[in-house]
Amino acid sequence: MTSVEEPARPGERIRDAARTRAEILDVATQEFARAGYDGARVDEIAARTRTTKRMIYYYFGGKEQLFTAVLERAYGVIREAEQQLDVDHLDPVAAIRRLAELTFDHHEQHPDFIRLVSIENIHEAHHIAASEKLGKIGSPALEVIRRILASGQESGLFTADVDAVDLHAMISSFCFFRVSNRHTFGALFGRDLLDRAQRAHYRAMLGDMVIAYLTAERTAD
Repeated sequence: MTSVEEPARPGERIRDAARTRAEILDVATQEFARAGYDGARVDEIAARTRTTKRMIYYYFGGKEQLFTAVLERAYGVIREAEQQLDVDHLDPVAAIRRLAELTFDHHEQHPDFIRLVSIENIHEAHHIAASEKLGKIGSPALEVIRRILASGQESGLFTADVDAVDLHAMISSFCFFRVSNRHTFGALFGRDLLDRAQRAHYRAMLGDMVIAYLTAERTAD
């Protein structure tokens, strides 16, 4: 009797394609983060995956589209975490501190995300601007911040007229700098911003800084 291999069922092919795409994105994320957009090579990505350069082009269209897909997935991870954040049961001070801690933890745990964003800034957000997906993804954190600010202002805990985007930038800038500038900061000042012994200190400092800004007395211009 001749043994004939059973053809893959449609559902299996879909799962295999999803696994292949995920594997390509995993390796591409590492390669782009390591070498930058210009330095990354699709040949190298193919060599490190169980696929070919031709297959990568089949799935993604080219190097530029692959980098865009890497960015879309990287931003999607933090947006999903923001969507799952539940702070409605907390008072405004605890809620905004929790949101700041979420960003702190995410940026620390995803250094490749920091490198990818830095690379995209070098390219003046060309890939993000061209991505329909990233244009629609927004930031769930902004809506959470707006709700927290409204609650804090209504209760008299927070100073009025604090912009949610400004506050988001304030939180992100500290968390981003801590990872992106770790090596230069350490070389200049002899202090490792990712030192595990200082982690709780920096995490609390971020929350204290945000709360101080939200509760500071404002002087008229």
